[in-house]
Order: sequence, then C-alpha cells, then structure tokens
Amino acid sequence: MPGGSAEPAGDHRLTAVVLGASNVSRGLARLTMAIRGRANGPVDLFVAAGHGRSYGANSRVWMRRLPSILGCGLWRALNREANDGRRCVALVTDIGNDLLYGFPPAQVAAWVREAVGRLVDRGATVAIARLPLEAVRRVGPVRYRALKTLFVPGCPLSIEGIHSAAAELDGRIAELATSAGIATIDQPGAWYGFDSLHPRRRHLDTLWHHACGAWGLPPAQRPMRAGLREWAGLGRRAAEVRQLGRQMRYTRQPIRRYADGGCVALY
Repeated sequence: MPGGSAEPAGDHRLTAVVLGASNVSRGLARLTMAIRGRANGPVDLFVAAGHGRSYGANSRVWMRRLPSILGCGLWRALNREANDGRRCVALVTDIGNDLLYGFPPAQVAAWVREAVGRLVDRGATVAIARLPLEAVRRVGPVRYRALKTLFVPGCPLSIEGIHSAAAELDGRIAELATSAGIATIDQPGAWYGFDSLHPRRRHLDTLWHHACGAWGLPPAQRPMRAGLREWAGLGRRAAEVRQLGRQMRYTRQPIRRYADGGCVALY
C-alpha cells in the first residue's frame, strides 16, 4: 500500500479529504482557509467529521446520530469526482475517539487502515495525526472522571485502560504509516489544556499547516483568514445525512461554493 507522492501543487484543481471528529468540526473554517491559502488553484474539500465521530461505527451525541466515517457518503462522492489528473491530498485525524467507545486498539487500527487504503487507492498524498499521548498521560483519575462524565459517560475503560489502549493504538498507527510510507504529525502535550481531547484553537491552525506541509503544498502566497461570514456559513450547515431523534435529515452537498470554483462538502 504505497503512499502518494508529495509533489508541489500545480495550477489545477486540488481535491482535499479530511477525516476526523470534533477537532475538524471546531476548526473547519480555519482548515478551509489554510488549504485554500496554500493551494495554487480551486480546492474541493471533502470532510467527514462531527463531535464523537467514529471511524467504523455509527455514533450518537445527545439526540444526533451520524454514520461511521467508513460508511458515510464521502466515498461515493469521491468516486463521482472527475478523473482528470487532479491532485488529491488527505488528512486522517481524531483517531482516539473509538477507544472511548470501548473498541480495542486492533479494531480501531483496522478501520483506520481501511480508510487510508481507500485514500491511497485514489492516489492521495496522506498524512496521519498521531494520538496526543503526552496529553493523555497527564490525565489522572479525578480529571478522567470529570472528562468521562462530560463527554463519554458510557466509556467502559479505567484511566489505566485508556493510557494503555492509547499507547497501543498509537504504536499501531505508527507501524501503519511506516509500512505505507505515509507522513505522520505529532501533537505535543503543550497544544492541550485541561481537556486532553481538544487542542486549543490556535494550535488547530498549527495542525492544519503541518498537514499542508506534509502534502507538499507551498507556503501561503495569499494568507487567508476566516471571517465571521465564513464561520457562520460553515458552522450552521450539516452533514449530508444525520439523524435527529427519530427523524432522518438530509443536507444537499456541497454546503459552500467559492468564486474560484472550489467547494466544501460535509459527510
């Protein structure tokens, strides 16, 4: 399973795929601006994310349910993309969520491997964000109980189990990246505060630019900042398919089109 090449972006359309969970959703406007600012042409951004998103299982946060990343419509949308030689890049991040749902590291790694394989089959230059082990190790029993109550009250693991599972999963992800020739991005503990699940927002910018560097995109020729309109335009839109209570909701994609022809689609 060879990794894609990291050649400089040309003056043609770029397809960017980002797989993740809450951190991608929190930083979507900045992510969009970071990629568009460093690409030399229109960008079609395909995102599968959302709070509590799982790579291999349907997930629920309060009354909202989302399909798994592997089972969502993103892959069908990519298959409909024109095969015109355009470059494809991808970021795989927020990998640790599934541990909190009780899935073993081997299963989570297998789901990530499947996602990476699909991306590589498209010729994508892939980067993987590794687990923030330093931040995870700093979490003690008291803080863990508080975080568990707030975010994943059904998590079956003890704090010792979380530490062990995170280290095993990160090791498996490192092995996957090495065997596939894929770049990895470290997430230092300094990026995180009390909440070991979410980097501070300013460090999300750093993560996005590390991903752009791993893809081989050139430094920004026209740095772009997300204004209020961009935040609102992306933040109030939803994924293609979601369930609220007992009702299925569908949102036409893409949710955002730009004057240069690029777009953003959520799945």
